[in-house]
Amino acid sequence: MSLLDDVAERDGWRCWVCDEPVDPDMSVNDPRGPSVDSRTADRKAKVAERLAHRGCNTRKGAVKVVIAWPDRLHVAEPAPLIAVAARLERKGGREAVARCPTRKDAEETAEWLVDRFSRLTPELQVTADVQAGGGQFLVILTTGRR
Repeated sequence: MSLLDDVAERDGWRCWVCDEPVDPDMSVNDPRGPSVDSRTADRKAKVAERLAHRGCNTRKGAVKVVIAWPDRLHVAEPAPLIAVAARLERKGGREAVARCPTRKDAEETAEWLVDRFSRLTPELQVTADVQAGGGQFLVILTTGRR
């Protein structure tokens, strides 16, 4: 097995940048084709290589990666998830990542965050809590090691 196959199998054939499926039969020269991305220059990172679409990987080299929040979520001041992931990987603990207008919105956001972080930072066990305050609902991520 090649490095690409090993990394792709571990990552479930999903692009770590856009979280969309990667077609294993697509040419590696196609923008939607598979590539191995050295996700971080941090030598202490648990997972240095990640699967990415060729286009996502190339674009990442030119601009800072931003993990998009889905339009369906109602979130005020969403935190930049790459920075949140880096801090939680480095220090662990808790971090507030979003404010939502209703408990239902906050619970949907919390569910999406736990699912997204399971692929973004597979070595961390991330849970999300919803806390009410000031007429809004705060979504807080808490980490533990897997």
